Amino acid sequence: MSAPLIPISGLAVSNRQEMGKNLAKGGCSSSSCGSSAGPADMDPETWAKVKDHPCYSEEAHHYFARMHVAVSPACNIQCNYCNRKYDCANESRPGVVSERLTPEQAARKVLAVAAEVPQLSVLGIAGPGDAAYDWRKTKATFDLVSQRLPDIKLCLSSNGLALPDHIDEIVAMNIDHVTITINAIDPEIGAQIVPWIFYERKRRTGVEAATILRDRQLQALEMLHERGVLVKVNSVLIPGINDDHLIEVNKAVKARGAFLHNIMPLISDPAHGTHFGLTGQRGPTAAELKKVQDACAGGANLMRHCRQCRADAVGLLGEDRGQDFTLDKLPEEIEDAPEAREAYRAWVAEERKDRQAAAGLAEQAAAAAEAPTLFAVCTRGSGRINLHFGKATEFQIYEADADGIRFVGHRRADNYCLGGYGDAERMDEIIKVLDDVPYVLCQMIGNGPRKRLADAGIEAIDSLGEEYIETAIASILQSRRAHRDQAAQGA
Repeated sequence: MSAPLIPISGLAVSNRQEMGKNLAKGGCSSSSCGSSAGPADMDPETWAKVKDHPCYSEEAHHYFARMHVAVSPACNIQCNYCNRKYDCANESRPGVVSERLTPEQAARKVLAVAAEVPQLSVLGIAGPGDAAYDWRKTKATFDLVSQRLPDIKLCLSSNGLALPDHIDEIVAMNIDHVTITINAIDPEIGAQIVPWIFYERKRRTGVEAATILRDRQLQALEMLHERGVLVKVNSVLIPGINDDHLIEVNKAVKARGAFLHNIMPLISDPAHGTHFGLTGQRGPTAAELKKVQDACAGGANLMRHCRQCRADAVGLLGEDRGQDFTLDKLPEEIEDAPEAREAYRAWVAEERKDRQAAAGLAEQAAAAAEAPTLFAVCTRGSGRINLHFGKATEFQIYEADADGIRFVGHRRADNYCLGGYGDAERMDEIIKVLDDVPYVLCQMIGNGPRKRLADAGIEAIDSLGEEYIETAIASILQSRRAHRDQAAQGA
């Protein structure tokens, strides 16, 4: 029988919490962020750029939504993990879109989403090709949106090959965030990932192509950093090809000023039709991914909350409302609702203060973890345990030890597209992805799945619904320690 949970005092249920439930429908070390004034290790100018950006701040991803518009179909390189022709509406994978838009259509869609989703803070262009190579469409889209929605941040993703040609325009357009995909700095390794590039009107292959791509990527990173643009570097972890090498990539991008390094797993389902998928190249396990991420500790700061979003994603990270905003569903007349976004951001500022105070209490209890312990959390945002187990398609993973409680990643449990699978198969998948996690925290759970988890050695806890994640974990650790102490005294 589980030990009773010891409540952490100081958590007030207020009108803000109710507002959060309504608005957030649809992490970080608890001591490092959460204040509206910004974390102690970040200058105010940088904090202002990232505090509402769900991709550049682990803390912000609990509160804010992003959207991507698919306006740039052309690409100047071929990656062995990419196939932009495949599309499943329930799938999350870079390059995938259901609709390709003109800049005018995209601007109309952004206005509709902004009016409907007050959490929206960022517009990104991430393909389905390359936003820097298809620059005319990218720039036209940003120009149209910034005229109507000046409070929405702009960011773009690129493979980096064409990026150095547009640095001045990026800075002039007040684009504060750019993502560059860099999978290798060794051309011999890069040639195994990118078979060809198109550069200076010529297709180039092999080590020559990989060398040019590497040099242009690092040049773009240095130029953007010098101009004050925050750069996130994405790297796809490909077992047997660049898994060990990514430590060197991490060092190289840190030396050139990368703000974040996002090491994400290869998606290689053969159904997607990619070269790697069709030739049997596997993706990494969750444990393999975490091992490489942990090995990069001390280098460039790591992003661990990436969802590998579609090029037409809409909503909070971990959800996608893109199918709610297809062109045929947009209203004829669209009126912006800036007051709703302003109210939501004011709520977040107050909620951050509460969460920071609660997280401080959690830090005091973190030493109750005798060994590193993982927790899988069902959440739909706001940094709280607020999702029914049966509705979770992914779990946020937290680790607790004597150094604190911190977000370390997420694990999907829907096999990317579960259409046609039954509950038994779904539970098999969940147990598989949580095989090293002893606790699941959720708002509610049925007796059937609770027993299935227990049989697999996983304890489901649903008595801490609506609590902050960090304080709920601290409560569990304290309770387990008290239970151990009582048992020791009775021995």
